[in-house]
Amino acid sequence: MSAPSASTARQLDPASVEGWLRRLARAPEAPWLHAEVARRMADRLQFIRVQPAAVLDWWAFGGASTELLLKAYPQARHLAVEPTEALRARSRQAMAAPWWSPRRWRGVPVVHVTPQEVAPASVQLVWANMMLHAVVDPSELMAQWQQLLVVDGFVMFSCLGPGSLRTLHDLYARLGWGPPLADFVDMHDLGDMLVQAGFADPVMDQEVLSLSWDSPEALLSELRSLGANASPQRVAGWRTPRWRERLHAALKSLARPDGRIYLDFEIAYGHAFKAAPRAPLAAETRVSVDDMRAMVRSRTSRG
Repeated sequence: MSAPSASTARQLDPASVEGWLRRLARAPEAPWLHAEVARRMADRLQFIRVQPAAVLDWWAFGGASTELLLKAYPQARHLAVEPTEALRARSRQAMAAPWWSPRRWRGVPVVHVTPQEVAPASVQLVWANMMLHAVVDPSELMAQWQQLLVVDGFVMFSCLGPGSLRTLHDLYARLGWGPPLADFVDMHDLGDMLVQAGFADPVMDQEVLSLSWDSPEALLSELRSLGANASPQRVAGWRTPRWRERLHAALKSLARPDGRIYLDFEIAYGHAFKAAPRAPLAAETRVSVDDMRAMVRSRTSRG
């Protein structure tokens, strides 16, 4: 992977991200929040007319979207990409249908591939649920997705936005600690990245989901399943039992009258289509036959 550009690269600690991916590979299932966001994103598929012949699920196990995509597109070829070998094995295990499962008889296998094994311009849908916030350079990944899509294919993704866990940010700042997590990319910046990557008609949206827990222990356990503190500005070193006691006490102070602790998560949604190639403006313009056919198909199907 090439070095991220100065304008789009995020500061993430790779070791922290890798540690979370290892924990995810050992998890019995994807995080609840990921599955809920997948359901909400899948509801939006009904408004898109394109019927994909091939679907590429990016970071499939953590995205918790396999059954939703199989149900939405039972006739499509389904491909899955995972970020690590351990997650690829975990994903295969999770997708193995038991003998009594209806999916076993539908004949819709999910094929695990590496990004390099996906041919350019070979899929109609790239689906990426709740993973983009764990990527150093989202724009570079979007450019890769654009290459894999056919003309008029589309990408759909969701990720955490900068409004997530602001209460936790404020708490850490008040106690003089480093940030509790890395910064997230604003949805408008994500939309700009889509355009720069060659996508057309980007649509960005966001909503805020409020989760609650009955104890600091339950809250921290779920946050750990959702990711890791990958901020390079976080406090280095091991946390002591005394520090954990202070954290638990501070979290308890956030409880509302019902005794529960609430935190907000901003979820950003995006989708965009791969634009047809445009002929460069010049005194003399030459367009290949393949590009001309792509432009004609695009105008016919979208117009």
